[in-house]
Amino acid sequence: MTEEKGFEPKIIGFLCNWCSYAGADKAGGSQEPYPPNVQVIRVMCSGRVDPQFILSALEKGADGVIILACHPGDCHYKEGNCRALQRHSMLNLMLEQLGVEKERCRLDYVSAGEGEKFSRVIAEMVESVRMLGPISLAR
Repeated sequence: MTEEKGFEPKIIGFLCNWCSYAGADKAGGSQEPYPPNVQVIRVMCSGRVDPQFILSALEKGADGVIILACHPGDCHYKEGNCRALQRHSMLNLMLEQLGVEKERCRLDYVSAGEGEKFSRVIAEMVESVRMLGPISLAR
């Protein structure tokens, strides 16, 4: 792993409307600090995040992608977060085939009441991608 001087990663975050987006709102309301490197895309359910969305984000200049879902058993749509987990596993295999580090795409669970966890997960993701350096895809 290499850390490039002055490199600030661009990260796309797909956040579930019912839990993770509300967790981000709680973090903001509680003034929990977190890096500004994540551009949030609000989705109704993490299960609707197609692997093509992640590949497209990476191709268009994102250095990493994070998918934040409801905790298992708490999905507003019953099993959307299980679908997201299955898709994430498949995506990791595709990324490996493309020579992209699996740490560039993270799936985690954040509920509406976990503002502190949201801040921590975002900070961990930013630091992880910062240590990897810029993505090396043929753009």
